[in-house]
Amino acid sequence: MSTAKVQYVAPPAAPAIHRYGMLLAFVLQSLGVIVAIVLAWQYGGIDLLSFSLMIAGILSTAFGITIGYHRLLTHRSFETYRPLYLMWMVLGALAVQKSPLEWCATHRKHHAVSDEPEYPHSPHYHGEGFWNSLRGFFYAHIGWLITGHIIYTDQSKYVPDLIADPVAVWIHRTWEFFWVPLSLAIPTVIAGAISGTWHGALMGFLWGGIVRTFIVHHITFSTNSLAHLFGKQHFQTNDQSRNNPLCGIMCAGEGWHNNHHAFPTSARHGLLWWQFDLSWIVIRLMERLGLVWNVQLPSEQAMARKRIA
Repeated sequence: MSTAKVQYVAPPAAPAIHRYGMLLAFVLQSLGVIVAIVLAWQYGGIDLLSFSLMIAGILSTAFGITIGYHRLLTHRSFETYRPLYLMWMVLGALAVQKSPLEWCATHRKHHAVSDEPEYPHSPHYHGEGFWNSLRGFFYAHIGWLITGHIIYTDQSKYVPDLIADPVAVWIHRTWEFFWVPLSLAIPTVIAGAISGTWHGALMGFLWGGIVRTFIVHHITFSTNSLAHLFGKQHFQTNDQSRNNPLCGIMCAGEGWHNNHHAFPTSARHGLLWWQFDLSWIVIRLMERLGLVWNVQLPSEQAMARKRIA
């Protein structure tokens, strides 16, 4: 268990189109959430169709990140058939958190230099005191996204396996103008077709599209911020990763972050009996059905060596 280093390395500056594009996306997304709430208030609440699309979208795309982009593509925690592999990759792309090349390269860098000065989203290099701690939290949660970390992370170094995958490369090249619109269009079209009204389509767009991406984004961001600040460390690591129970539950197991940093390739993050890990339950179910194999788990001996008394 280490303490954060005092050095600071400024993040690479992103091109203006990236900075302003990200800022505009955050503003429009937040405005969309406000509009959805106002309309729901005016019409007496969210209708069942829009609510169902939102919940289905949250579960599918959140698993696309936690199981697909993270445990399968980034850490190779298990193996599966090519169609299922592609399904998880597509669901990750529909979560609107960048392409598999960008997401996985940044996350592998996250582990390679965790909480060191060149770490993409550490909350620990913004000074002492309450306000500087808030600055660190904001930077780790969302501020780092407007820097050049995503753009300038060396993909040839961190994800050569994905660069060799033609589907991953195609998704990378088409992500902004195909996968982002598609992610928002799917609930809009479904809601419009079922309701038969423009109002239904609008509510599907707002709740199944905008609100859904807002929730899934901040679920993911919380692992970068909260789970490097608050919680316990049950295993020895060279960083400030924490097991945060709130994130562990809300982030489908990703918030057992100290466990994950201690054993990055483990398909199961909730390693203690009481640590609920919804993503692991899905992986375990797929294993029981014969859909995945070579599921990686730390041995009892490995956990005992790293366990903090």
